[in-house]
Amino acid sequence: MRVNLRWRQSSAALLVLLAAAVPGHAADCERPARLRYSMVPEGDVKSDLARFRPLLDRLQATLGMPVEVVTPASYGTVIEGLLAGAVDLARLGPSSYLAARKADPAITPFATFSQPAGAFQSAGPFYQSLLIVRADGPLKQPASLRGVSLALVDPDSTSGNKVPRYFYSQVTGMSLESWFGRVSYAGTHTGAATAVIDGRAAAAFVSSFQLSTMINEGKLLPQELRVLWRSAPLPMDPFVYRGTLCPDITDKIRAVFLGRHGLTEAPVLDGMNAIRFLPIQDSDYRVLDGLR
Repeated sequence: MRVNLRWRQSSAALLVLLAAAVPGHAADCERPARLRYSMVPEGDVKSDLARFRPLLDRLQATLGMPVEVVTPASYGTVIEGLLAGAVDLARLGPSSYLAARKADPAITPFATFSQPAGAFQSAGPFYQSLLIVRADGPLKQPASLRGVSLALVDPDSTSGNKVPRYFYSQVTGMSLESWFGRVSYAGTHTGAATAVIDGRAAAAFVSSFQLSTMINEGKLLPQELRVLWRSAPLPMDPFVYRGTLCPDITDKIRAVFLGRHGLTEAPVLDGMNAIRFLPIQDSDYRVLDGLR
């Protein structure tokens, strides 16, 4: 009986070791039946997702599993999707990444992108928060903005909310609500910029990258807007995955984005107004530690 007991104990221990060695074992990592991709709604969500589809198709072929798109309702729903395991792969803004990473340190940034110079944007893997007004209007100095209506983007937007609240408030010595008059959220950078052009808001904080993209797409002319304030350079949007995914899955995700020297799927890069994908890690976002 004593020998039999020892054999059972040894067998049980061996089974535990074997189970831990099996790829995709629940105690080790996650191997979903399908990969779900989403992105924070910075511009025209439907068009942005459609332009990204060729890369997702290649990812699907590489992984050998379906890749589905989860259409976002807001920045917050993408964060919640990652935290709940309903989204596996996502493009976040820097601030929404910080929020997601704070809630789940396993969320892993792995790629960003560089973009060409634009009307309001320098070339490179960074952008700025811009305070814009109509160029043909009377607002020509930051001091003239006291009490005027302001359009922000989304509570979780970096350049369209978080950075202005932290850094521009240091310029005025007051909160945005105290310095400006009516403050509202437009939902996207496109919506905030359009609110200024249409006269529904006197000023707006938007991304220099998104503003340049709108100009490239013919949605507005650079001479229609005046920039009254720029933030320091901010790191570009990170692509992230849930850190609990199995390593062979995350390795393939990285390879699809960063292979070919980041020059994957030229139509996708053109649609993003980007030059190439670049590797990135959490430490690249420490410049935004004040927003964590």
